[in-house]
Amino acid sequence: MTDLDRKARRHRTAARRSRVISAALALLLTASLGAATPVAFAGELEDKQAALEAEAARVQQSLEFVDDKIAKAAGDLVIYQGQLPAAQQALLEAQGRVASAVKEVEALAARVDLAQQNKAKITQQLETDKKKIADTKKLIGQIATQAYKSGGVPSNLTLFFGSKGGGSLADTMDLADQAMRSQNSAMDKLSQQNATNVNSEARLQAVEAEIKDLKAKADAALAREKAARDEAAAKKEQVDKLIADTTRINNELQAAKPGIQSQLSKVQAAQDAVAAEIVERDRKLREAWEAEQRRIAEAAAAAAKAAGQAAQPYVPQVGPPSAFGLQRPLAGASITSGFGWRATPPGTVDFFGAGGYMHTGIDFGAGCGTPVYAPAAGTVFSAGWSGDGGGNNVKISHGVVQGNSLTTIFYHNASVVVSVGQQVSQGQLIAYVGSTGNSTGCHSHFETWLNGQAVDPMSLL
Repeated sequence: MTDLDRKARRHRTAARRSRVISAALALLLTASLGAATPVAFAGELEDKQAALEAEAARVQQSLEFVDDKIAKAAGDLVIYQGQLPAAQQALLEAQGRVASAVKEVEALAARVDLAQQNKAKITQQLETDKKKIADTKKLIGQIATQAYKSGGVPSNLTLFFGSKGGGSLADTMDLADQAMRSQNSAMDKLSQQNATNVNSEARLQAVEAEIKDLKAKADAALAREKAARDEAAAKKEQVDKLIADTTRINNELQAAKPGIQSQLSKVQAAQDAVAAEIVERDRKLREAWEAEQRRIAEAAAAAAKAAGQAAQPYVPQVGPPSAFGLQRPLAGASITSGFGWRATPPGTVDFFGAGGYMHTGIDFGAGCGTPVYAPAAGTVFSAGWSGDGGGNNVKISHGVVQGNSLTTIFYHNASVVVSVGQQVSQGQLIAYVGSTGNSTGCHSHFETWLNGQAVDPMSLL
């Protein structure tokens, strides 16, 4: 058995083993992980990855006031769960490429085997033809030798043709004629055998060239098979890691859930207290503003009456919120998370128990140390560390403008440069962006409270 034969047999055995393993793994993945989604094109993959990262950021932000490590874990869980279906599909396709490569190797090995068999047949035919040629040449030589010794006609032609008695000259001449025909026939046969031999030699050369080409193709196919197996192994390792990481993080989050629920309750209570404070403060401010507007109207009515003019009844006038003229607190910073309801992604831990949470502000993505400016003139009523998970905070009351009260809040600052009771003007430096409190990265959480209710800051900027 040649080296190529042994290699072909090894690959046939490996191929059968590979098909069994691939089938078992495919069944395992299908049973334990569910059906995979189709693999997307490069642009779609980038879009999906961006969407996953955005979803992970939203999950992290839902816990930004509670626990930064848990928030990071929850975000990672979203990423891993989102990446798993595509990784599973990539693994199955890689295994398919292995199976195709194995079939190609097997097919080439079979073609090499067939070519080797053809070579053996042709080689055997050449050996047989060479023996026939040698025998024919020997016969021709015997005829020529006898003819030479007998003066042109062999004396023992009777023996050569099987005749046992003497004969006349005519018989002898007839025998001579037969000898010449026999010699010519042998020469024709020799010529035919030589032609057959030449043809067989050409066929042998063609088969040897085919074998050489097939061996080169087989070596290339073996290289492709190895590359496919390496790729499949890497894909399987990726899937295994995603499964392990997802399981680990999910277990961690489930174990941490009671503690997180307790922390959420405390944070919620602290935030409710802040909201209640804002509601009460703004109520008093609006009542004072309305009393002042009423006083002014009453004084105008009294003056009109004294002048003998008709007094105008007091009608409360409430203007648009845009009258505050808010400007962006961070120059050039992009918004990484908007205002509104955030649904809990399927398969993750719903710490809030309501299927999601309300993001009461917007997040500006900016590096730590980026300046934060007052969006409008007002009075600082909170500055420094807060107990609600927001880290260093600044809260500014912008008073009442045309019947509307406004409060702005900034969380997670690295440092604060204003103090409680300080009057600030629009565009004045109040803090620097940071990641204090329960935060997973540098950003500024910005809230706007209009008439005691949290509203989308973008509607006022």
